[in-house]
Amino acid sequence: MFFQYSKSPKLPEGSLKPLFSSQSLYQLIIPLIIEQFLSVFVGMVDIMMISSSGEAAVSGISLVDTINILLINLFSALATGGSVVAAHYLGQKKTDKACLSANQLILSVTVLSSVIALTSLLFNRPLLSLIFGHVEETVMESAVIYFYLSALSYPFLGIYNGCAALCRSMGNSKISMKTSLCMNLINIVGNSVFLYLFNMGVAGVGMATLISRVTAAIIMCVIILNKNNTIYVDFAIGFAPKFAIIKDILKVGIPTGLENSIFQLGKILVQSLIASFGTAAIAANAVASTVASFEVIPAAAIGLAMVTVTGQAYGAKRKEETIYYVKRLMKMAYFSITITSLFTCIAAPAIIRFYSLSKEASSIALSIILYHGIACILIWPSSFALPNALRATDNAKYTMIVSILSMWIFRIGFSYLIGGSMGFGALGVWIAMSIDWAVRSICFLWKFRGGKWLAH
Repeated sequence: MFFQYSKSPKLPEGSLKPLFSSQSLYQLIIPLIIEQFLSVFVGMVDIMMISSSGEAAVSGISLVDTINILLINLFSALATGGSVVAAHYLGQKKTDKACLSANQLILSVTVLSSVIALTSLLFNRPLLSLIFGHVEETVMESAVIYFYLSALSYPFLGIYNGCAALCRSMGNSKISMKTSLCMNLINIVGNSVFLYLFNMGVAGVGMATLISRVTAAIIMCVIILNKNNTIYVDFAIGFAPKFAIIKDILKVGIPTGLENSIFQLGKILVQSLIASFGTAAIAANAVASTVASFEVIPAAAIGLAMVTVTGQAYGAKRKEETIYYVKRLMKMAYFSITITSLFTCIAAPAIIRFYSLSKEASSIALSIILYHGIACILIWPSSFALPNALRATDNAKYTMIVSILSMWIFRIGFSYLIGGSMGFGALGVWIAMSIDWAVRSICFLWKFRGGKWLAH
């Protein structure tokens, strides 16, 4: 078996203790699970609340959210690069270097997010027209308003992601969890006030999002400036660019960012294919996607923890301990996703009844949910959690190449073949997606099994 492991890691250093105890692993992972759950849940609440303002408002926000997700992935990728560098320095007991990398990460993510924000503000409508073409004017007006307010929040969102990643690299995920809870509560309360009290429609949703992100960024900045932390941003060090450190950050951030961005673009293309299958397929896919996002929450959180844990062990040059943690976290990911997937499959008929779907859409949604649950149990962790270990050990370029090629050849290519030409419809798209997962899993497991991933 790939992921069998002993009860404790082999430590060639002899007298050294393991970097992470079982308790510290759970203290890292559980807050990440809660944070992931909040993100999915609040996204659902947002759509439910704005639906009272009409289809044009929902459509406008949905269009802009495809851009927002793309940019969030970009900020998160850069933050991941910074957290990997910081984790390596922590593993080497070089806290001064870790703090210097924190300064450089905040500098990089602030500059990038500010440039994107300024571009979005100056070319608001032209960008929307270029990306989405000609849409109904009422939809475009809603999109313009929401895009403008979203753009104002990008620098704050970038800073929040950078600070949260630094907290996770220290092994403290409770901070980002609590801040995320605060941000999401402000978002929901803001939506309620601006939508129902002031009847501001799309502008109200945008204002609530902006205020919540500004607040979260301020909270995280106050925390990361605290010199009692293992890693902190130090104004005394200054923010003059240190290109050697920035290069190390980008060495992980650029491949991860390209991978995430192209992956999101592929999802948009596949969604356009599903739209051609009719209203029942669109509705079924939307419901199935929502349910599927809950199935992977614990395993996705463990994947985030993988960056911190393997990054520190790799930085400390503890090869056996790095392998041990990867195997242990992968076993935890497989166990958790098995539990959530089995529960979702059993509850699927009851869950679908909460949505007002036609008989045809309900049947499609049920088949997708059941198929996705089985695929998750078999191959999701090795496709999505395992590559985080490779990224944390200087193999981000490999994961990028594998993920991009697999997505374009298997996910997109087979979606048109199985879903379109072979007539499987929306289910065919999800079958193609699982083929993509299987190919990725084989490539990542082959890399892990070979052992050369620790040779840098």
